[in-house]
Amino acid sequence: MAITVMKRYELKYLLNAEQTEYLRKRLAGHMEADRYGKTSIASLYYDTPSYQLIRTSMDKPEFKEKIRLRSYGLATEESPVFLELKRKAYGIVYKRRVQTTIPLVQQFFSGDGDICAPGQINREIAVFRDCYKELVPSCLIIYDRTAYFEPGGDLRLTIDENPRYRINDLTLTKSMDGISLLGEGWTILEIKVQESLPLWLCEILSSGKIRKSSFSKYGEAYRRQLIQAKII
Repeated sequence: MAITVMKRYELKYLLNAEQTEYLRKRLAGHMEADRYGKTSIASLYYDTPSYQLIRTSMDKPEFKEKIRLRSYGLATEESPVFLELKRKAYGIVYKRRVQTTIPLVQQFFSGDGDICAPGQINREIAVFRDCYKELVPSCLIIYDRTAYFEPGGDLRLTIDENPRYRINDLTLTKSMDGISLLGEGWTILEIKVQESLPLWLCEILSSGKIRKSSFSKYGEAYRRQLIQAKII
């Protein structure tokens, strides 16, 4: 069954090419790549016209939230996409997720209709929409992800290659092209865990000199646009 509600810690790291190769080798025997292999993922972020959500997030408050529409590969008007409401409070990430379609999402954000069959998650996302009044597509984030899981455990790990963004052509149906967010060979590691990290993973991170980072794909894209507009 598809997971629709998540509560976990999410830790982020920036890795150079050597660290990425080191990590992949050291994961052998501990974690396995999931059956999808490397997958191109596109996330269309919605925000207010004044970018209230990302501006608040970049101030690093104890509580922050965002909403995005995600597709695995290039979407069509009929293919399944996933609307995700993601909140972070005191280091813990809470995510609500529903499967829907692009036309239903467009109707939803115009205030006309639901994103899926009525339910608790649908109501939570509707309350979020109504709280912020006007939410519009603001940034498209794309990356190529390999996900790993711990057999018999709840530990998940993802490595995102070639993260990129667009602020034009904000649709999941046109292309997977975008402007690079990192230098060549750099990747983003995300570790998702219910409790604490296992000792074997702590040892791998320490030996590889892999340190935590607060890198945000949407935040970095927004920061670059401010620089381009000579606002900062």
